[in-house]
Amino acid sequence: MLEWHNNGCPYTQKHYKSGNMQNLQKQWTAKGVVWFTVISSAPGKQGYVNANEENNYLAKMGAAPTAVLLDSSGTIGHLYDAKTTPQMIVINPQGVMVYDGAIDNRPTDDVKDISGARNYVNLALEQSLAGKPVEIAATRPYGCSVKYPGSWF
Repeated sequence: MLEWHNNGCPYTQKHYKSGNMQNLQKQWTAKGVVWFTVISSAPGKQGYVNANEENNYLAKMGAAPTAVLLDSSGTIGHLYDAKTTPQMIVINPQGVMVYDGAIDNRPTDDVKDISGARNYVNLALEQSLAGKPVEIAATRPYGCSVKYPGSWF
């Protein structure tokens, strides 16, 4: 599981302030899923953090990814063509990307929209771990743009 993250992005904040992202992390890592939170923000851009700052943020928020990947060069982000935070990519146990897109079908920054949303990550992980084809393999990700080096925003 790859989760693109920017703690300054209101869309990311929606899922962290509500506990939604942490609940997903805990639920799925308990089932053996390796969960990487990826931060592709460049130095001087929104969301850029060093290791100590991110560790403090994880502790404050009660987050539980397997690990955080600090990708300030954007290498990992460009490899997976990450466009937004949060953007979610599910890779099945065979190493095949089976889902790429939004966390859910409510592209807002309003915490109230989490309730009743269709969670694409849960769906993809459930189907993939059951050895089934993923019903929805791609959706349009929503959120803030990834703040790569050289980007204007």
